[in-house]
Amino acid sequence: MAAARAGEQPFQEGQAFLDGQFDIVDWYPYFQSCVRYFLKHAQYNGPVQFLAAFINIQLPFQKAQAEFLLSHTPSPAAVAAAAAAGLAPPPAAPPPPPPAALGGGGVGVGVPLTYSTATTTTLQPYIRRLVATGFDFPGVLHSFFGDDWERGVRPLCELERRNYMFAAKSGSWLEVKRAYDGAGADEAVPFLRPLRNVSEAEIVAAEAAWRC
Repeated sequence: MAAARAGEQPFQEGQAFLDGQFDIVDWYPYFQSCVRYFLKHAQYNGPVQFLAAFINIQLPFQKAQAEFLLSHTPSPAAVAAAAAAGLAPPPAAPPPPPPAALGGGGVGVGVPLTYSTATTTTLQPYIRRLVATGFDFPGVLHSFFGDDWERGVRPLCELERRNYMFAAKSGSWLEVKRAYDGAGADEAVPFLRPLRNVSEAEIVAAEAAWRC
């Protein structure tokens, strides 16, 4: 990238990995809006939870809930030690608060999102999983990321579609599955689908971007 002249934003130049002019400074507020919607609303909605379960990926509140229960559940060793000493077993974890206490209106059960959870959550694993399982269509993306998804998430979704396309072309099914499995074995992608609604123009643009 060439050095920016005085008064220019260096990230406002055309990006080779996206078609046309992509303004990162203009894009970022929309992306933040998508993150906020996902954290405050979407993850507590029933349909989003149902689809996340079907494609086997945990939502942020579910990860926080698991950490909460793990940190508050006495270990078997502690229970055995208390029994050997004739003491009452350590108390079990209290139930986590309902989503209504968190600002969510869905059917799930959650725990409060900490500052670190809210600031370190990335949407990329969810975009990758939606693309790989063929659920990256507008209705689903809107349900997950809100009204600003077209300007905040669509560019990332288009890039991930290219990644998935090249992964499928360059490796076996098993290699692609390994690349798109989650961080842990319990979040492995349950199935893969061919890239949906791919057009010749999209293929040509992807090939051109790869050669840049």
